[in-house]
Amino acid sequence: MNGVFSFARLGALLIKEFIQMRRDRITFAMMLGVPLLQLILFGFAINNDPKGLPTALVAMSNDQYTRAMVSALQVTGYYHFDHVTESAEEAEFLMARGDVSFVVTIPADFASRVERGDNPQILIEADATDPSAASGAISTLSTVASQALLRAQGMQAAAAENARQQLQVVVHHRYNPEGISQYNIVPGLLGVILQMTMVMMTAMALTRETERGTMENLLAMPSSPAEIMLGKVLPFLVVGAVQVAVVLVAAKLLFDIPFVGSLTLLLSSVLVFVLSLVLLGYTISTMARSQMQAMQLTFFFFLPSLLLSGFMFPYRGMPGWAQALGEIFPLTHFLRITRSVMLKGADFHAIATEVGWLAVFVLVFAGTALLRFRRTLD
Repeated sequence: MNGVFSFARLGALLIKEFIQMRRDRITFAMMLGVPLLQLILFGFAINNDPKGLPTALVAMSNDQYTRAMVSALQVTGYYHFDHVTESAEEAEFLMARGDVSFVVTIPADFASRVERGDNPQILIEADATDPSAASGAISTLSTVASQALLRAQGMQAAAAENARQQLQVVVHHRYNPEGISQYNIVPGLLGVILQMTMVMMTAMALTRETERGTMENLLAMPSSPAEIMLGKVLPFLVVGAVQVAVVLVAAKLLFDIPFVGSLTLLLSSVLVFVLSLVLLGYTISTMARSQMQAMQLTFFFFLPSLLLSGFMFPYRGMPGWAQALGEIFPLTHFLRITRSVMLKGADFHAIATEVGWLAVFVLVFAGTALLRFRRTLD
């Protein structure tokens, strides 16, 4: 062995490493794709001050003062009146299902009380399951609404104290009156923890067999691809059940998270969610050639899922294209289910759409995994 440093040998080693790096396309794509993905998501998609929040209007009349209130709230940019309901019950269902962030109720005697100077009131109910999403919109209410009422009366804008005497805005923070952030985060952690563990563990299921040289024994068994897939993923359902029990017990004992919905409904939804995750992990394992590649592909899935699902940042604060992209992740739909069932007491009818999307993910991931597995047999 020659102990003298050689630039020629170093150059040969560098060339070899670059060639090997080029051949490992997944790793090379990760090195370029992850920074680019972070720049795009953090630069364009993340917004802690959501605007254009979907709002339901319950108006008992269509007088000039009611129209002035609606116009003023919409001009702020925070409220988007895309639901005009005929009853409070309809608006309540929309909020329980998560279709709207606010319900604005203007009583039938609003105009007459304005003209009499009899302290008119409007009621604004805010979905406070995510306190940060509604804080900016609520902070502008009193001043904007009062000034709009003064303009509708043909009066000049008065001082803030004068305006408050003209109109009383009653705000109800629904489902989380104290604005406790743990009520939003801890139910979401159930989905995040399950995603991180279920996808990663099953993503290594098939690649581990290849690396250890036991794939030949597995292929020699008289088992169909579906039987092999189920044999690999079903044990992880037991692991997921243990994790669910730990998180739910900790949520109640450590954080005192309210649970006002059906436990059976939540656990049934968890089962569909976990099944979609393990099938996704198994699909990743059919694409990766090693456990390291499986981990890299898993991480590439985790990053946009966490950022676009509404767990870390308000979902309504993202632009339309980011919200559409977030819909392709199972975590997005599961977060809506857990927060709706645990905090809102939603029934199956309210979360049926989200459960249906999880079932679609199960079918898509299962079909893809079987097709990919057959190709690996060739």
